[in-house]
Amino acid sequence: MIHQYKNNGYNIVMDVNSGSVHVVDDVVYDVVPLVEEALGAGCPEAEIKDRVCGRLQGGNAGSDTAGSKADSKDAGSRTAGSTDSKGIAGAAIYGPEDIADAVEQVMELREAGLLYAPDIYENYITDFKKRETVVKALCLHIAHDCNLACKYCFAEEGEYHGGRALMSLEVGKKALDFLVKNSGNRVNLEVDFFGGEPTLNWQVVKDLVAYGRSLEEPFHKKFRFTLTTNGILLNDEIMEFANKEMANIVLSIDGRKEINDLMRPHRGGQGSYDTIVPKFLKVAKSRNQTNYYVRGTFTRNNLDFAEDVLHLADLGFEQISVEPVVAPPTADYALREEDLPKLLAEYDRLAVALLNRRKEGKGVNFFHFMIDLTGGPCVAKRLSGCGSGTEYLAVTPWGDLYPCHQFVGVKDFLMGNVDEGITRTDIRDEFKTCNVYAREKCKSCFAKFYCSGGCAANSYNFHGHINDTYDLGCELQNKRIECAIMIKAALAESEGEESNEEE
Repeated sequence: MIHQYKNNGYNIVMDVNSGSVHVVDDVVYDVVPLVEEALGAGCPEAEIKDRVCGRLQGGNAGSDTAGSKADSKDAGSRTAGSTDSKGIAGAAIYGPEDIADAVEQVMELREAGLLYAPDIYENYITDFKKRETVVKALCLHIAHDCNLACKYCFAEEGEYHGGRALMSLEVGKKALDFLVKNSGNRVNLEVDFFGGEPTLNWQVVKDLVAYGRSLEEPFHKKFRFTLTTNGILLNDEIMEFANKEMANIVLSIDGRKEINDLMRPHRGGQGSYDTIVPKFLKVAKSRNQTNYYVRGTFTRNNLDFAEDVLHLADLGFEQISVEPVVAPPTADYALREEDLPKLLAEYDRLAVALLNRRKEGKGVNFFHFMIDLTGGPCVAKRLSGCGSGTEYLAVTPWGDLYPCHQFVGVKDFLMGNVDEGITRTDIRDEFKTCNVYAREKCKSCFAKFYCSGGCAANSYNFHGHINDTYDLGCELQNKRIECAIMIKAALAESEGEESNEEE
């Protein structure tokens, strides 16, 4: 299974099953799908060169006959690609020696298992589903209340289809006890303080951190706490505590002042930008520009969202995430199918802009362009995603357990509570089936081992069940992956040029 695409002047060939990524010249790029076609047709290997040469010299070919050596970048881990060959472009005709050389290189990569590799993971997921389930992460809904009125909030201003409530210390302690009890032999556990706005219940946050620390030594566990906040109540005391105890802080801001204040106003309608920006900059500086990120949402109001990313970078933030809104089609701010060309082009524009900034020594980490081609998540993670409903659960202020924060309040997904544990094991078992092989659309998608099939909540909201995909989101995810790999290719080329200059 091969995926090929051109981006920012680079010809990129991805092999889905081996995880290999290759940056190649025009003739190799054009040869790859023809060799795949020949192999699929049962053509003997000894005849493949002649077949491919006849196809290329018979009409359409690449535009540059110079230099046919492929610059192969073996990812060395589970990355992805799919059959999406762009065909043979251009008008020039390659010489027979160039074509023969390219075919030879492609066949060598195939022999090495770096092209046209078989899928060896489908059976693995069956074994994975049989494994004993351990819980390793909780999203604690410390506050079902909020001091902002964000227009796209799926939590209905923090209420989650119910009344306003704050988690008690007693419920929070039971949640941490539940996590320890159900985490098996796993040492590292994760807890995200979430809302609504968790700083509305700050004393309970601090007390639960202290309680969690008290459990570490006797139970041989290590808690990694994170905080997601809109920043309105941030002060020096909260920052100091967070810098000591929180492994990561997520700071919510949408970008430019006019965009942020349109979608993230106070309940009285006034904007939040001027209040939070100085505080967020202070947080970023106090954490040495690491272990945090500013996280925004773009909507139909800012299809030019690259400007918001660049605005945040210009303010001085180095860890940035600006993500597409997921909203019902009836919402005036929802992204639409007709917006896709603009959105895809905007990701390309953003990728080039961030690449140029990095080359100028002004690099930032854009969350959706961060990709690891040499390590990355384990195979199980790549196949089954975030672990919602199995390894990861959300806890409401009164102690109910849900598959994740986006299912909270949907009674059909109420799994149990912190007193009794998981009582609806059928829901847990249903979420165990969430993987790239259970979703029909994922089977032939080049991105399946990067996105792991996408979000179960999005699938449920758009299709009524958890094993489908959010199609518009898939298109955007695929583009982000292509851009991320292009950036890797460009940086590798730049590093190679610097190395040659030093020699």
